[in-house]
Amino acid sequence: MKTKTNLFEAIIHGIFLILGLITVGCVLLISVYLIISGIPAIREIGLLDFLFGDTWASTASEPKYGILPFILTSIYGTAGAIILGVPVGFLTAVYLAKVAPIQVKNVMEQAVGLLAGIPSVVYGLVGMMVLVPGIRELFDVPDGAGLLAAIIVLAVMILPSIIKMSITALEAVPKEYEDASLALGATPEETYFRVSVPAAKSGIAAAVVLGVGRAIGEAMAVMMVAGNVPNMPDSLFQSVRFLTTAVASEMSYSSGLQRQALFSIALVLFLFIMLINAALNFFLKGERNK
Repeated sequence: MKTKTNLFEAIIHGIFLILGLITVGCVLLISVYLIISGIPAIREIGLLDFLFGDTWASTASEPKYGILPFILTSIYGTAGAIILGVPVGFLTAVYLAKVAPIQVKNVMEQAVGLLAGIPSVVYGLVGMMVLVPGIRELFDVPDGAGLLAAIIVLAVMILPSIIKMSITALEAVPKEYEDASLALGATPEETYFRVSVPAAKSGIAAAVVLGVGRAIGEAMAVMMVAGNVPNMPDSLFQSVRFLTTAVASEMSYSSGLQRQALFSIALVLFLFIMLINAALNFFLKGERNK
């Protein structure tokens, strides 16, 4: 019997190892493919001209392939979505995990799960039909499709990821921590924010990373509400184009150097996400070692 148990455990271990290697292999294959496909355009255009050029005119008689407007738009859009979405998602998670009655918690968790399951094109459609006209009327601008509309849509889209993962992290904090804090005279609110939240900060940070990845990688919804024009993001009401939408909007009819440049944009986006994840992991490891 013991031999059969050991054999079964070895088989399961082997299956998990193979699945893990397949996952790592897929990431490596994507990385290699993007590098091979994107480097030729960067070499031909020039690294500085490609990254810091402020004009994208891929179909002009004298094409230009500067992606600085896309980079800045993605940074501003992601930062704005985080500034709006993270506090709302975090405070909602604290309320649901620690304060809300069980009936309210169950209903709101169902609503958050439903929000997570809505396709991105539906977010874009609602934003295009409701949010864009609302911004146009409220701020009296010629067109409501712009950076502000994209930020609001992205902020709503990252809420489910932040809320669900933060709730899981907060509920995993041992109850003894909170009991000890309350026994020392701390109020429930002080206990939640000074004991439970610091104890769950790794999980909350992972939720923020997931939200950042969702915001940076979103294309369809952003394309429908941002105007999709390769302008510099000089204003919240400026029609702009993100890195993701630059690839999605032109890939279907691109060829030659234009197509290679789109792969180069994808490579920049891929490296951008990797750098954010690496920086946050480094920060978290540093906090654990203190």
